[in-house]
Amino acid sequence: MARYLLRKFVFVIISLFVLATVTFFLMKAIPGDPFLSEKAVPPEIKANLMAYYGLDKPVFFQYTDYIKHVASLDLGMSMKWQNRSVNQIIEGAFGYSFRLGLCAVVTAVAVGVLLGTIAALRHRRLLDNIAMIVAVLGVAVPSFVMATLLQYVFGVKLPLFNVAGLNEPLDYVLPTFALAFMPIAFIARLTRSSMLEVLQSDFIKTAKAKGLSGMTITVRHALRNAILPVVTYLGPLATGVITGSVVIEKIFGIPGLGKYFVESVENRDYTLIMGLTLFYGALLMCSRFLTDIAYGFVDPRIKLTGGKEKA
Repeated sequence: MARYLLRKFVFVIISLFVLATVTFFLMKAIPGDPFLSEKAVPPEIKANLMAYYGLDKPVFFQYTDYIKHVASLDLGMSMKWQNRSVNQIIEGAFGYSFRLGLCAVVTAVAVGVLLGTIAALRHRRLLDNIAMIVAVLGVAVPSFVMATLLQYVFGVKLPLFNVAGLNEPLDYVLPTFALAFMPIAFIARLTRSSMLEVLQSDFIKTAKAKGLSGMTITVRHALRNAILPVVTYLGPLATGVITGSVVIEKIFGIPGLGKYFVESVENRDYTLIMGLTLFYGALLMCSRFLTDIAYGFVDPRIKLTGGKEKA
């Protein structure tokens, strides 16, 4: 296990270094500079700004300076948000995205696994058809349509929830379901197909022959083996959801990471773009690492070694 963890850690460091390098040079390839705006900036002020942010140096020296700062976990100062560092922006916005994303992930897994299990146990019956209709709608209906529909029905016609902001617990309900609707559909389909396969296995027939209850067979034997595809999907899902949905945060007026990422691109805020990209990348790699560890808890037959994963 120690060798495996060390190998994964080295891989994460190398991957982040490559990501930082690629992102840096992509930013330099974009025409223009962060100080272009509708209001012309006097040449003297622009020169001072370029010198302050180190943009007047050769690209190689800008790159080495940036890598040094990243290595010390300093993502630099924002070029558009005055007197605010990228670290401060991420620290202030990530809380909103994390809380909303965590609610969406828990909801997606709970509802998706439940729907998929019911559909598998009631294969080709009414409940199976209803669950698959929900799954198809979840994949077909865009998140911004679902968010707008939820706002109209439960915020305007039936004024049960606020349509903007995250000021109280009930404010999480609408954006959570809007953000979780598509993952619910995907997890339901994964669980259903996996459960159908597991339910036909010999060990399930043996459990039934021993007289075990249907609940015990479903939870302790079938679901535990069928959940692995969901665990695989959970890592990328958690990262994508927790780091913030640009559309959902925009519609519900949530000041999360998605808002700042869009504005950083619009404003050519190089340091903020690179900082958020690295932050997203680090979260994705950590989530995949935790997903690998979770395999061992879900299925004890999977052993993590210094080489490859072995079952």
